[in-house]
Amino acid sequence: MKTITLKPKKHREKEVFSIEYPFDKEIKTHLKKLPFVFWSNTLRCYYAELNKENVGLIFDHLRLKKWFIDYSSLQLKNKSITKKKEATPLFLPNLSEALKIDINKFKRWLQQKRLSENTVNTYADVTTSFLKYSVLKNSNNYSTKLIEAFNYDFIFKQNKSVSYQNQCINGIKKYFEFKGLQVENMYIERPKKERKLPSVLSVIEIKSILANTKNLKHKTLLSLIYSAGLRIGEALNLKVKDVDGQRMLIHIHQAKGKKDRYTLLSASFLKLLRDYYKAYKPKDYLFEGQKGAQYTNSSAQSVLKIATQKAGIKKRVTLHTLRHSFATHLLENGTDIRYIQELLGHNSPKTTMIYTHVTETSIKNIKNPFDDL
Repeated sequence: MKTITLKPKKHREKEVFSIEYPFDKEIKTHLKKLPFVFWSNTLRCYYAELNKENVGLIFDHLRLKKWFIDYSSLQLKNKSITKKKEATPLFLPNLSEALKIDINKFKRWLQQKRLSENTVNTYADVTTSFLKYSVLKNSNNYSTKLIEAFNYDFIFKQNKSVSYQNQCINGIKKYFEFKGLQVENMYIERPKKERKLPSVLSVIEIKSILANTKNLKHKTLLSLIYSAGLRIGEALNLKVKDVDGQRMLIHIHQAKGKKDRYTLLSASFLKLLRDYYKAYKPKDYLFEGQKGAQYTNSSAQSVLKIATQKAGIKKRVTLHTLRHSFATHLLENGTDIRYIQELLGHNSPKTTMIYTHVTETSIKNIKNPFDDL
């Protein structure tokens, strides 16, 4: 397996991190797809500005190729960036070959259940961590007590998120189902989900981001996500045949929850899409990378990051922020919440109702009692 090492460096009086590996054309070509990665003659390697987002993007981008990324040198630096409570390091041992084979069988079992690729990989990863922890504790007895200890040592003490904690519980339970294991008193209390309001951009900020995206493919992709309210996976999975210019609809196939749905095709966006199609002539997927392969999530995120910086927007913006903004702007324009729920593909109206907490119109219409003093 190819190994790439990330190390903190100082370059031109800036905090950066180097991306080091034995010379390899494939790694070089893959790295050059990321617009925030640069070559330094001084450092004699590729580098990027040191921040949590860049490290995450590069990690995800390189892991697409199943390469090993050694970022241990960045851990100390990362703590100062994130400003979180200091985590207690927990070093887990490697799995035996037998357990590695077992994890691969578990992945195939999950795939046969038609779970999404992200869910399969997440459940396999968290279960791998749990099995490594059981090796660390020299325990073959998969008890509720062991799971609770793993929960405390690996999740709570490592400052993992509430959503990650729930993923771990789900993954471990699925593994027990796969193995046919019955765990006595198998009740693990789940943490309450954090109730965070979505980050939303104004219409002016959306315009500024698109105006600062000069590349036609990049502008078309970001415009699609916003104008149709798509998840990034839905946008990247979209095929040319899914765009219905006659009915002005976009057909989303087997999205979250294995559901099909239709969403809006904007007339203004359709003009941009036609220009893009003439220039790039995609054959299968609407957005193709090199050699007709699917465009990657990390490439799309880096495009948005650069456009956001050029637009001078300081708040944290992700591709999902564009979807949140689509829903919020529809609500502010008076669209019925039930239609928004359908366009977004939400199971429950409760999920869609969160946008009522971030609309400007509803908040601005409230009279402040201080004004009557």
